[in-house]
Amino acid sequence: MSGEQEHPYLRTLRSLFAEGRCDRREFLRTATLLGAGAAASYAFVGAAPAAAQMSPKRGGSLRLSARVREIAHPHRLGNVPASNLARQTVEYLTNTGPDNITRPMLLEGWQPSEDLRRWTLKLRRDVSWRNGRKFTADDVVWNLKSMLDPRVGSSMLGLMKGYMITDVPGEERDAAGRPRMVSRLWDASAIEKVDDFTVRLNLKAPQLAVPEHLFHYPACIIDPEEGGKFGVGMNGTGAFELVEYEVTRRAVLRANRRYWGTGPFVDEAIFVDLGDEPGPEIAALASRQIHSIVAVGPAAMPALKRLPNLDFYVVKTGATVHARMHPVPPFDDIRVVRAMRYAVDNDKVAEVTFGEIGSRAEHHHVAPVHPDYAPMPPFRRDLARARALLAEAGHPNGLDIPIPFTVSNNWTKDVAQVLASQWEEAGIRTRLEVLPSPEWNRVWNTAKFACGDWSHRPLGVMCLALAYRSGVPWNESGFSNAEFDRVLDVAEATVDLEDRRKHMLRLQTILQEDGPLVQPLFRSVFTFCDRRMKGFRMHPTQYIECNGIWLDS
Repeated sequence: MSGEQEHPYLRTLRSLFAEGRCDRREFLRTATLLGAGAAASYAFVGAAPAAAQMSPKRGGSLRLSARVREIAHPHRLGNVPASNLARQTVEYLTNTGPDNITRPMLLEGWQPSEDLRRWTLKLRRDVSWRNGRKFTADDVVWNLKSMLDPRVGSSMLGLMKGYMITDVPGEERDAAGRPRMVSRLWDASAIEKVDDFTVRLNLKAPQLAVPEHLFHYPACIIDPEEGGKFGVGMNGTGAFELVEYEVTRRAVLRANRRYWGTGPFVDEAIFVDLGDEPGPEIAALASRQIHSIVAVGPAAMPALKRLPNLDFYVVKTGATVHARMHPVPPFDDIRVVRAMRYAVDNDKVAEVTFGEIGSRAEHHHVAPVHPDYAPMPPFRRDLARARALLAEAGHPNGLDIPIPFTVSNNWTKDVAQVLASQWEEAGIRTRLEVLPSPEWNRVWNTAKFACGDWSHRPLGVMCLALAYRSGVPWNESGFSNAEFDRVLDVAEATVDLEDRRKHMLRLQTILQEDGPLVQPLFRSVFTFCDRRMKGFRMHPTQYIECNGIWLDS
């Protein structure tokens, strides 16, 4: 942003990089978040983003195998497949790319104050909605307030709660007669319109990752005049218009030739939902009925590797599969949950279920690929300790868990089956309940005992804020720990990476000792694309942006 004073921490950051105390990836990420701009940041480290090698061709129909999920409200998007459909028609203020660098999208730039408590967001002036109306600050203010309205139920509430939200007594009372707490903006001026193309966020606590948070998939910018509608003909600023939408079947998106940004190059993008089993997807890719499978499971990899005319893309991520428990019997006794962790051989689970694309985790949801990960000693299986903890909890002969172990009918089922087998060796007996993905999507965050998958996030602290902060929409286990919440607030506000890792170590330790989860592994994400499909970039969160893709004859 021209004319703005450089953030003073950038001088420190450059010194840390020169001294070898900050690697290239962390320098680029932090410098761009502080408003330095991607081009200037890449130039400082003596590199540049990869440039396209071919000129895009126009025309054709892009066909993708992808789940077509129901979307009740874009600000309540709860999974990547739904977001991939939505992001073709509506857009985001920022974009965190495959390189983990966050760049402006509907913004032209941002500038944080020295104390990171005031963020000035400058909008692009060349963006219009598809219906022709100019995109302005009023649209942004309405969207941000919608995302943070607890009545909407967006997971943005959990992500931004530490710096934008306060809890106050509400009108409703609990069984003991105490007022139930409700969330609201911490201050009436927390979201401020400065002028028609400038919005200011006034935070209650410092926060470095604001631009990254604005690319979390429920943070899409929708038309205020439609109030959350999603469906055929909906308005948006994106490169495509939704012209056909049949949940669990298919969706058709037609190119918006008046789009303000890059592309689109294809005439249309078609999402075909071929279901949870890999066979139909493999057959469709082999017969060239589709150009790519957006999210591929490990069971399909051997067959796809044998097919000709495919490009293989893979990236190491913080995506994970874990079991989590609500604090209901028998899981209200932490000794039972700890026993379930000690009963699991994380290396074996990763090897058996994901093979070459799996790696061991440590039961705290922060991955080594996250910049803020704090190294910890390996968590080892200990069956004797698991049995002793069960005996202390009053289960000397083992435990039959009465709550079904609920799982989706995809690769998470394989993880759940291995976990159940290893638990049984410690005397913990479970009953697996496998659901089709549409039904799973209705219960994933309410089932008392479940095994589900979490997508990659740029930061470990983002995973923790979404999944474990007290009382937020995506806290699927009902975990509530005041010390965890306090340290999380501090970690989010800490700019210096070394200092932040000290707080992260405490957070990881709390989850590893007292958390509501058994998390054995992380996984790389991968896909295969027909070689005619050009311009594709493998995103660690498996986002796909069709406006940059083109088809070669």
